[in-house]
Amino acid sequence: MEDLKKVFAGKLLGIKAIKLQPNDPFTWASGWKSPFYCDNRKTLSFHDVRSFVKLELVHAVLKNFPEATAVAGVATGAIAQGMLVADELALPYAYVRPKPKDHGMKNQIEGELPQGAKVVVVEDLISTGGSSLKAVAALREAGFEVVGMVASYTYGFPVAEEAFREAGVKLVTLTDYEHVVEKALETGYIKETDVPMLHEWRKDPANWKKDM
Repeated sequence: MEDLKKVFAGKLLGIKAIKLQPNDPFTWASGWKSPFYCDNRKTLSFHDVRSFVKLELVHAVLKNFPEATAVAGVATGAIAQGMLVADELALPYAYVRPKPKDHGMKNQIEGELPQGAKVVVVEDLISTGGSSLKAVAALREAGFEVVGMVASYTYGFPVAEEAFREAGVKLVTLTDYEHVVEKALETGYIKETDVPMLHEWRKDPANWKKDM
C-alpha cells in the first residue's frame, strides 16, 4: 500500500496541480526561475481532493500537535485550508496577512484568537519558508504560542529547512518534491530525461538558468 506522501502526490498530478515547463520557466515571487510549479490551490476546486487534504491535515495536527487550541492560516493560499481544518477540529480560527493592512483596523491577524492560545499554523506550500515564518513571527509578537505548522506540500529546499530550524518551528507536510517526482515518473507525467534537469534546479534554485 502506498504511503500518504505518494497517494497525495498522485492526487496533485491527477488534477494537474503540478506543472512542468523547462522551456518556459515560471518566475516565483522570490524572483527564482523554476521549471516546476505546484499550484496547490487547485485542490480547493475538487471535492474529493479538498476533503482528503482537510482530513489529512487534521490527522497531522492531532498526531503532531495535540496541544493546539487554535488554528491560523497563512494568507492567501492557506486561508481556505486553514478554515477547513479549524472547522473540523472545532477550534478558533484566524488568518495572517503578509503585513498589516494600511487602512481600517490595520490588522495583520484577521479574526480573534483566545488570549494565550496555542496555535497550529496551516500553510498550503513551502518554498523558501519566508512568508510562512513571517506569519509565525506575527503570531508570536501578538502573544500566541506557535506549537508548529502543517502544510500540504514542500519543495524541501535546504534554505527553508534551515529557516524553520532557526525559528524553532516543527513542520509536517502531506507530500514533497521527492514523492511528486517519483509518482510523476511512475505515471508517465514526466520522462526519465526530465529528472536530471529537475534535480539540477532543486540543488540551486536561486541560480538555475538565471540568465535565461
